[in-house]
Amino acid sequence: MSLLTIGTVAFDALETPFGKTDKILGGSATYISLSASNFVKKVNIVSVVGEDFPQEYITMLEEHGVNTKGLQVKKGEKTFFWSGKYHNDMNARDTIDTQLNVLENFDPIIPEDYQDCKYLMLGNLVPVVQKMVIERMRSRPKLIVMDTMNFWMDMMMPQLKETLKLVDVLSINDEEARQLAEDYSLVKAAKKIMAMGPKYLIIKKGEHGALLFHENDVFFAPALPLEDVFDPTGAGDTFAGGFIGYLAATDDISFDNMKRALIHGSALASFAVEKFGTERMVGLTEEEVEERIQQFVDLVQFDIKVENTL
Repeated sequence: MSLLTIGTVAFDALETPFGKTDKILGGSATYISLSASNFVKKVNIVSVVGEDFPQEYITMLEEHGVNTKGLQVKKGEKTFFWSGKYHNDMNARDTIDTQLNVLENFDPIIPEDYQDCKYLMLGNLVPVVQKMVIERMRSRPKLIVMDTMNFWMDMMMPQLKETLKLVDVLSINDEEARQLAEDYSLVKAAKKIMAMGPKYLIIKKGEHGALLFHENDVFFAPALPLEDVFDPTGAGDTFAGGFIGYLAATDDISFDNMKRALIHGSALASFAVEKFGTERMVGLTEEEVEERIQQFVDLVQFDIKVENTL
């Protein structure tokens, strides 16, 4: 099924307890599309880069089934750049440098042959741009999934809430959920956020898994215990890509299938953190993905007999 991803294609410079990198490939659309490509044959992306963006990165994306027709290349301009440093617990990070560059005036142009989009993934971007993309679709996609972050909550809460009214699924972390809902209880926060527009809410809890909410139903997917986490930068985007990629491949948006999609997204995210940047996601095999998903199944599968002891 046709899948369209909007987000950043960028450069990252990272430092973690395991080492540091110079400029490497990053960006929400990059991680989402590479992850989703494990389930769908073609992922359409809309994003923007500068003249400094290497052709080899574009070729790599295309080799993974990513349609780059909607990737604008701005001559004489530079690609979005973010630099950050992670601390020992890997859940906290400091932003060292952010250079918006081409992203500052990004006008998302939807190519004509992207208009048949059935599944739309709005990667982390300015809420106004996310809303613009929805409004530029001639017909509403079957499912719209959106990611955002606390920065937009700090800077553009009214615009963010306007965009939330238009989406089906919101994916955020626990800290962001509490900030958006102004409530510490995640269950109460989920109800408040779903009242803002999204029918479904995913709350990511890093190494502690992810929660899926819909009306009064809740599902929990664990995170796979890993010996080493080298770089968590793209984990959330990789999770989102696996989630919507699986839904698009199965063309089933029931709550039960979203549970399965949550597991598939978690499995893909567990690969992303094993190396810096997109290194682990490039060239990932079908066998590796299937084996990792089975590990998740084995992690949560058990037999229990409930006995009445009264």
